[in-house]
Amino acid sequence: MVRLIDAAYWMKGCSSLGFLRYAALVRIEDQGKRRLALVDLKEAVEPAAPATPGAEMPADPAERVVAGARALSPNLGERMLPVSLLGKPVVMRELAPQDLKLDIDQFSREEAVRAAHYLAHVVGNAHGWQMDEATRSGWRDEVLRGTDGGSQAPSWLWSSVVELAGRHEVGYLQHCLRYATAEAA
Repeated sequence: MVRLIDAAYWMKGCSSLGFLRYAALVRIEDQGKRRLALVDLKEAVEPAAPATPGAEMPADPAERVVAGARALSPNLGERMLPVSLLGKPVVMRELAPQDLKLDIDQFSREEAVRAAHYLAHVVGNAHGWQMDEATRSGWRDEVLRGTDGGSQAPSWLWSSVVELAGRHEVGYLQHCLRYATAEAA
């Protein structure tokens, strides 16, 4: 059984502006044992991109988010549940210390390289799962072409990643401005 102890509206970045977002303290009782947990409750919205033709995709946005998390990051996905709150699809996620975002400025060069390798592995696997074997093999060959055994990213890949990060930041700031302007009106 899960019992709500306290909750508060949670404003965390612009991605949740205009949507339900709460942080809650809950007591979990399981087989006579009690423990407290912090949970994040975030409204799940319709996907921005269409699903791959033929892909099995849950119709409920919260179920879709949880299924994706369980497929890509089982440790995170197992701490998530699709729920309904105020008639809206919501993802409930138990918060844990490992959820803290990376603060690259505090990393040594070696730690940053290890983190980059790990994140590249996670993202590469996620993309690879969406490809058939021939496409995956061709992509891998293209990424490794002209590199020293794959130890450095090709310049076109690096440029694409930097450009994508820049576009993401611009889009994020534009979204925040539009929301703030609409709220002020």
